[in-house]
Amino acid sequence: MTIKEIAQLAGVSSAAVSRYLNGGYISDEKKEQIRKVIEETGYQPSAQARMLRTKRACLVGVVVPKINSESISRVTAGIEEVLSRRGYQMLLASTDNEPEKEITYLKLFENYPVDGIVLIGTVITAEHRKFLKNSKVPVVVVGQYTKYANCIYHDDYGAGKAMGKYVAAELARGGGSDESGNRAGHRAGKAAYIGVTKEDKAVGVSREDGFRAGLKSGGAELEEGYIRQAEFTMESGYQAALDLLGEKQDIAVISCATDTIAAGAIEALLAYSKNRVPQAAKDSGTRMQYILDSSAVRVTGFGDNQFLKAVTGGIPTVHFGYKTSGIRGAELLLDVIERGEKIPVEMKLGFRMVC
Repeated sequence: MTIKEIAQLAGVSSAAVSRYLNGGYISDEKKEQIRKVIEETGYQPSAQARMLRTKRACLVGVVVPKINSESISRVTAGIEEVLSRRGYQMLLASTDNEPEKEITYLKLFENYPVDGIVLIGTVITAEHRKFLKNSKVPVVVVGQYTKYANCIYHDDYGAGKAMGKYVAAELARGGGSDESGNRAGHRAGKAAYIGVTKEDKAVGVSREDGFRAGLKSGGAELEEGYIRQAEFTMESGYQAALDLLGEKQDIAVISCATDTIAAGAIEALLAYSKNRVPQAAKDSGTRMQYILDSSAVRVTGFGDNQFLKAVTGGIPTVHFGYKTSGIRGAELLLDVIERGEKIPVEMKLGFRMVC
């Protein structure tokens, strides 16, 4: 099928279809007409023909820290939506959270060549900064702030602060009663926090700093002995929570830097409540009592993981517009590729508490 045939079916001009496929201006009405015809016919523009016409490969490299993550899948879904609509294909590379692999793939894509790169960032090392400053192709970083490239990131500090305020309010209610005189069902005690590496400035630093500030504004604090560090896995969250529960008997809330880590913390609480922890962790009578009372400990997270919500019914968490960040990142990259826009752009996206 040709552009001319698409135009005839949509009732528009061939020039309008061409502008649609190339990301040019077109009215919303015509855009919708063309979109429907393309979806119904399954039309795919010729990458070879477009490359000859535009001098572009119509390929975008996307570097992600891992593929078995709901938040990353939402970001990549947003990227793919924009690229597909505008006639580009995506080359995806997963790095297993290894910064060295990120550099390897960034250089590989740069020399492939692709028209541009989207990096879903976790850490920005000196090597990353060097690449971003000298890259021969446009790069957009999603998920981390950097002054060396166009970037789109979330308000992790604001989200952490909002969660800290929420937890402080929960602690203030702990051990109290409702209006009928019944116990409110919240354990009286302290806040614990399971974070991630400080090399991740967004999740590892901004969220925790915001969380501390939120607690403080609510009259609470995060004490040093109540902090653990985990990797971005459920298993690591499980171990970190077990460690906390084995040492501290007055934890009321365990806040986790991600919902995946929170899922591990919930598993740890279940292990305690079912008396399935190692014998060494339950020798004292006080710890045994804590095990029996562990179901009153609350767990919070960040990310609004839908699978976790389906399994648990939902925990207090923060919803980030991950798909939106992917959409905005891809649109920004294609604007640079197709229009040569040189003005550096940084975009901070908001969040929504889900309690």
